[in-house]
Amino acid sequence: MSSKLQVLTPQNSQIIFIDQQPQMAFGVQSIDRQVLKNNVVGLAKAARIFNVPTTITTVETDSFSGNTFPELLAVVPDNDILERTSMNSWDDQNVRDALAKNAADGRKKVVVAGLWTEVCNTTFALSCMNDTDYEIYMVADASGGTSVDAHKYAMDRMVQAGVVPVTWQQVLLEWQRDWARKETYDAVTSLVKEHSGAYGMGIDYAVTHVHGGAERVSHGKRIGPNPAK
Repeated sequence: MSSKLQVLTPQNSQIIFIDQQPQMAFGVQSIDRQVLKNNVVGLAKAARIFNVPTTITTVETDSFSGNTFPELLAVVPDNDILERTSMNSWDDQNVRDALAKNAADGRKKVVVAGLWTEVCNTTFALSCMNDTDYEIYMVADASGGTSVDAHKYAMDRMVQAGVVPVTWQQVLLEWQRDWARKETYDAVTSLVKEHSGAYGMGIDYAVTHVHGGAERVSHGKRIGPNPAK
């Protein structure tokens, strides 16, 4: 059986964030950049909930790209940041070593979210798969390219080579898998409320208007209606 038929689990996965830095984000045109950052941070929080090892790597921080998104670093404040000169993360031994350490524990499904899709993500994915037996799961909506076409055709090229395309919420829910897993239930639904747009709004609505639960924030009195005379 192909190992790609095995779903992502918290035990078989690791994650790498590649060049989630402001100057890289400035060039992104394939996705709204605020949505991009929301999805990146949501994905990082998902990894934290399920104790999935996280690698953060950066390129030319001081000379060009700027510091990693602070919202991402706040999720994993104790992580080392692996600095590179190469656009291809696989060219850096520290990155290879970090991934290999996790792979030795059975975590050969590498979830990737990076900038830009057509450069840093593609070269890393192809090189990594060429040299190892790791599988690459490319998070399409936590990555971005310099145009819609650049992102699309980079994703197409990677898929042709065997990369598995996913979205950040797909990864989150694949890790959760069963709502009977109560140890992560509250954390996952809280994450969804914060980062998953309509899905999160729907959970809030269901809690209050279907199940009769309390609102999750306190607020001032509801006054009115009071039609004007």
